Amino acid sequence: MSAPIVIHRPSPTGGRRVTIRGQIAGLAYEDHNVVKFLRRAALPETSRSGWNGEAGAHTSAAA
Repeated sequence: MSAPIVIHRPSPTGGRRVTIRGQIAGLAYEDHNVVKFLRRAALPETSRSGWNGEAGAHTSAAA
């Protein structure tokens, strides 16, 4: 089963909302925040996810 991980556009406060499987995981300000959300959701960390600066939402999938 594939689990979509979406790192959304920056919010007005500078953080990015992260959703995992359609559920809000939290607000990330740095890479380590995303890693923490993945661990909390019991998903493997994936090298295919990354921080995209000011670009649009970034989507990845973990096995």
